[in-house]
Amino acid sequence: MVPVTMQKDTDTTRALQGLESGSSSVRLQAALTVGTTPDPRFIDKLIERCGIEPDFFVRDMLTWALTRHPASLTVPKLVGELRSERAQARSQALHTLSKIGDRRAWPAITRALLTDADEEVARSAWRAAVVLLPEGEGLELAGVLTTQLGRGERETQLSLSRALIALGEVIMPALRAATQDPDPRVRQHAIATERLSRDPDAGFEFAIEEAKRIAVLGTTSQEE
Repeated sequence: MVPVTMQKDTDTTRALQGLESGSSSVRLQAALTVGTTPDPRFIDKLIERCGIEPDFFVRDMLTWALTRHPASLTVPKLVGELRSERAQARSQALHTLSKIGDRRAWPAITRALLTDADEEVARSAWRAAVVLLPEGEGLELAGVLTTQLGRGERETQLSLSRALIALGEVIMPALRAATQDPDPRVRQHAIATERLSRDPDAGFEFAIEEAKRIAVLGTTSQEE
């Protein structure tokens, strides 16, 4: 009969090898196994794999597996990944921190990450910031986020609008100021976000079309 400790070591080795497999289905199963039987020895490999894993579903499972480990062990290592030169490593670390939800990670959500040149990193930072935001920090965060209005295409703009709306009324002064911005993309995005905050059921496409109409006609929400 194989001793329990030896069996566990064998299972650990097999799971770690599975995370390196050339088959995405094998990597997915390995990540599931690791998350089902958490072990601190897995943490470094899970984080390392997050930074290079090409398959979305495997990355999602890697994140889940990390959330199954103690935050006291994972959060400091994930915060360290935010300084990585690899954009995917930064993005996935932010995504995982938002899933863990430990507010001790808040100081690591810097302006540099919120305005990162890589859109996936920035979007992940916006979501993480909203989740980890301490009480009383909303106004400053709103000020940083509104500097990103008009950035990117539909998905990026929608992500930013959702993050801003999640902050509540604290966004309104900065948002209304942005509706007068000389850049038409910034104006339209600000108007659309304001509309969406008042009528979430309207949909982002409708809000953008309304914003374009308002920008052309020169009618602001205050004048309606």
